[in-house]
Amino acid sequence: MEKETICAIATGHPSGAISIIRVSGPKSIEIANQFFSRKIENSDTHKALFGLWKKDNLLIDEVLLTPFKHGSSFTGEESIEVACHASAYIVQEILNCLNQAGARMAEPGEFTLRAYMNGRMDLSQAEAVADVIASQNAAAHKVAMNQLRGGLSNELKDLREKLIHFASMVELELDFGEEDVEFADRTELLNLVTNVKAYVQRLIDSFKFGNAIKNGVPIALVGRPNAGKSTVLNALLQEERAIVSDIPGTTRDTVEEVFNHKGVSFRFMDTAGVRQSSDFVEQEGIKRSLEKIARAELVVYLFDASELSPAEVQEDQSAYLLNRNYLLIGTKKDKLSDEQQKAWSSNENIHLIYVKDDSDRAQLLNLIYAKSVGTGFDEQTTIISNARHVEKLEKALISLVNAETALKNQISGDFVAMDIRQAMYQIGQITGDISTDDLLGNIFAKFCIGK
Repeated sequence: MEKETICAIATGHPSGAISIIRVSGPKSIEIANQFFSRKIENSDTHKALFGLWKKDNLLIDEVLLTPFKHGSSFTGEESIEVACHASAYIVQEILNCLNQAGARMAEPGEFTLRAYMNGRMDLSQAEAVADVIASQNAAAHKVAMNQLRGGLSNELKDLREKLIHFASMVELELDFGEEDVEFADRTELLNLVTNVKAYVQRLIDSFKFGNAIKNGVPIALVGRPNAGKSTVLNALLQEERAIVSDIPGTTRDTVEEVFNHKGVSFRFMDTAGVRQSSDFVEQEGIKRSLEKIARAELVVYLFDASELSPAEVQEDQSAYLLNRNYLLIGTKKDKLSDEQQKAWSSNENIHLIYVKDDSDRAQLLNLIYAKSVGTGFDEQTTIISNARHVEKLEKALISLVNAETALKNQISGDFVAMDIRQAMYQIGQITGDISTDDLLGNIFAKFCIGK
């Protein structure tokens, strides 16, 4: 069955001066020829043509039309792109013309799906298209572009080839099992599996960093009233975003602001002071604070080191921070006596700051970064930022651990081969070497129309 020709507007909204309509499929040029004032079939691929778009001799617009011959377009199919003025009327009229001539409207992600199906990119590269579009900072852009250009794909392909070689050696021995022939050195195979396992683990570990770059990190600033939460937020943002007052309970609702540090977007949430209160409005603010704590990737617990005792800090830890990723930050370091400073400094989990000191502010940002994002990774290396990918890698890792254990314990080669095949299957689902209609449907349904 011949593939349908599809069309959609490819530019985002709100539109600017120009809109681009994308058409892909075997009849793209034939359909466009019915409306464009110049013949397209003999023109060079990727060369823009200026002409008129007409419908029944009625001029719709002056446009630039760029043809892409079969095999040289984004989708790998014959395609055209029409750049017209960004009038909603003009765009709709051109789409109506295309629909009436036999091109149907594209589904979300259908152009990229066709690029994948036609071998222009693998599945991980196709998913990176959406990440490039959604990138909000330089680090997210670098990670997505690296994946789009095949950084992850090439490394996973190398891993699969090693595992294929491994499995073939083991299975070849099984074929000649009665003849007691050994085609592969068990020590060499064990080293191979151990090295592949370590690399897969590194990719899994990179997800915390990759996810932080891609989606940002929610950080809750919590503590008792007058702990200095609003002052710290203002110092981090370097602007007067939250109201600062000596009156306890000033913050009645959460205040949220995004701050970029080392390429990662942190969403700081200044919360109402947590304490017992009979004030209904303050109670609601405290309730919302506890909800933010539950959703935060990191809780920064702030306390007035000049007023609170270690026992009170411990009490708040037990009440609000159990099973949470958190930092303990003592504020108002400038008000501490030498004895107080020495007492607090004896606890290595507590960090004292004076927010008006630039070095203390920088230290706090670095602590937040290390605790929520981690260290040892940067956007220049291959980073996992897709939850689907890390899920498949975790399943592959289980199979690799099983294979490693089997080799160490001299277990029959057929069980080893089974585990290796399972690891290859999971890795293959990342790149699309192994795919199902349900998998493809779930991935591309999340794309925007026109991509």
